[in-house]
Amino acid sequence: MPRLLSGLVDDAAVFPPGNAALPDAVTAHRTHRTAWYADMVGPLLLPASEIQRGSLSGLVDPAEGLVIGLIGDTGLDQLPQALDALAPDGVSARQVEAPVAKRGEDPQPGLSELMTLAGRLDGTAVYAEIPLTFGLMGALDTLAEARAAGLPVAAKFRTGGLAAELFPTPVELAAVICACRDRKLPFKLTAGLHHAIRHRDPETGFNHHGFVNVLGATLAAVGGAEVDGVAELLAATDPVRVVEPARAHRDAERPLWVGYGSCSISEPLTDLIRLGLVNGGFEA
Repeated sequence: MPRLLSGLVDDAAVFPPGNAALPDAVTAHRTHRTAWYADMVGPLLLPASEIQRGSLSGLVDPAEGLVIGLIGDTGLDQLPQALDALAPDGVSARQVEAPVAKRGEDPQPGLSELMTLAGRLDGTAVYAEIPLTFGLMGALDTLAEARAAGLPVAAKFRTGGLAAELFPTPVELAAVICACRDRKLPFKLTAGLHHAIRHRDPETGFNHHGFVNVLGATLAAVGGAEVDGVAELLAATDPVRVVEPARAHRDAERPLWVGYGSCSISEPLTDLIRLGLVNGGFEA
């Protein structure tokens, strides 16, 4: 597995549209962690609601040391209880991710609450999901200042969902990527990144971002490209153009973009193999 793709895809099997049963997701995650492609796979993402219900009890051996990413679906005030509920099963959270506001709301109060929690954790990465609407740039400034002061916080953005307005345009996403670059602020993405290359879903008509497009666009942004150049890579549907930036940086650590959650590990892996970005595509 190329270094550029290390930890790119978190295992979000229990989330839509996959909606795997928790026992099945835990079993499958064990398989992913021991497979030849294990370096590509991040932690198993689990909602706080499942943890608080004690759903992991009996599914994991405390000696196993399962590492997860905790998704705050029950509100910021419930995150401490969910984290405490992990201990009896020997589970630890590598990262905590939670929305800090709904679309159109001021994200600053939620950011403040989430950063207070981050200050109480022992180095656990905390990702604030910020709507791509009102108050976005101010929220990025707040996160960047806190990160520069030593707090392990970063940004998270939604790139899809059940409504067209949840899919940012290439220009909108490019502006966010460049804003994070300018602030030296890592970011995660969630939703809509089902395939490597940008495409239109024939059932919904929604245009989905491709995760290899995002990879190439982020590499370009870090290399100094401005919003228009980054947006061109995000909008590209020619696989050759999209793949080449990734191929050229195959041995480098992935900059800025931490990765994204996918309800399927096999789908992105299959796309990477078909594009020659895994196995033969990265041989010397």
